[in-house]
Amino acid sequence: MSKNAKIRDEARAITAKPPAVILCEPQLGENIGTAARAMANFGLVDLRIVNPRDGWPSEKARAAASRADHVIDHVQVFDSVEAAIADLQFVYATTARSREVPKPVRGPDEAAHKAVELGEKGGATGYLFGRERWGLNNEEVALADEIVTLPVDPDFASLNIAQAVLVCAYEWRKTAGSGALPFILSKDEHPPAKKDDVLRLFEHLESSLDNVNFFRPPERRPHMVRTLRNIFQKAELSAQEVRTLRGVIASLEKRETRPRKERSSSDDET
Repeated sequence: MSKNAKIRDEARAITAKPPAVILCEPQLGENIGTAARAMANFGLVDLRIVNPRDGWPSEKARAAASRADHVIDHVQVFDSVEAAIADLQFVYATTARSREVPKPVRGPDEAAHKAVELGEKGGATGYLFGRERWGLNNEEVALADEIVTLPVDPDFASLNIAQAVLVCAYEWRKTAGSGALPFILSKDEHPPAKKDDVLRLFEHLESSLDNVNFFRPPERRPHMVRTLRNIFQKAELSAQEVRTLRGVIASLEKRETRPRKERSSSDDET
């Protein structure tokens, strides 16, 4: 098994139960679909909808979900928020505005830690999102255990539903997977160049620059050489990159002027 295959397996090995996403009275099927896509990106699958304005199922939602069919196919529709959260043990209400409801207010990262902690024990958690135009009302917020709000600009705090779902899902996934990424650039696959090869690159480059009188005045040459070498040392070149640079220098050394295409009399015809 390759290193990246192993990393992908580790990224999938999340033991915390994912939270449910509850959309309260969404108006547009496209918003439902893009929210489903955001969920699928980060491993959430339980999408619940309360009184969607245009009914359900929705072909617009499926199209906007961009192949997140495993989320769309298992959508549950409810008549009330109370029914949608009945089986959950801990619920966050998401809002961008200050509320009269006295509840703890968390950022998405802090909320994710609580959701993962409960999910690791098999607890059922959920995030409640409001309507496109005015979000959740106070009665709906009161049904939640805590409030989640994002660190947005107070003068432009409104988020598209899918954007809000994406941020919360991302934070949950990052926490549940301890920040595991789906792949890395392996140094085994791109080994660093040997110092001997790097030195030969320097010598090749400097010789080529000597031939075009780059180092002027001559007494500045040692300083300019050190500067060039430091630039390339910072790059931590791989063996392949050194070979590529050697090829570039060789091509420039053998560069020929491309002959200009002769204009024919037909070029003047319209």
